[in-house]
Amino acid sequence: MILLNTTEWEIAAALVCTAALGSLAIWLVVRNRPTAEELERARRVFLVQSGRILDGMLLDVVELPTEDGRTLTMLLYSYRIAGVDYESSQDITDMRGVVDATQIRAGFPCSIRYQPGSPQNSIVVAEEWSGLRMGLPVLPAYDAPEPRDLSHLRPGRG
Repeated sequence: MILLNTTEWEIAAALVCTAALGSLAIWLVVRNRPTAEELERARRVFLVQSGRILDGMLLDVVELPTEDGRTLTMLLYSYRIAGVDYESSQDITDMRGVVDATQIRAGFPCSIRYQPGSPQNSIVVAEEWSGLRMGLPVLPAYDAPEPRDLSHLRPGRG
């Protein structure tokens, strides 16, 4: 088939564009979208691979009931970057195999991973990494040094 005039070219171009747009629309409707859990896991993996680490403080572990009957376990923490204080939370409900919420102690220091260009994007726990500390550091005991012989400084003695 040879197209001889411009109207036939315009009709053919319109049909091709319509087919392409229709295919794109069908693909957008049918494609597999990541779930909220998959997006959160990808965010944690990204922060473990490329995030910076700093010290923070665990504020609390809170269990919140939701409308659908589930209970969310939220880890509240705070940290400071460049003089700016941040308070954030992380949902650790789906990570029961990684962290035991009953072992977390509020008020303990922790390590936090954050995204350098977006410091509010941060985590304390991931599948491959944990910033939680199970207790305060144990410092070595201080042994008193041997007393020095200072008898030569005391007049009338020794």
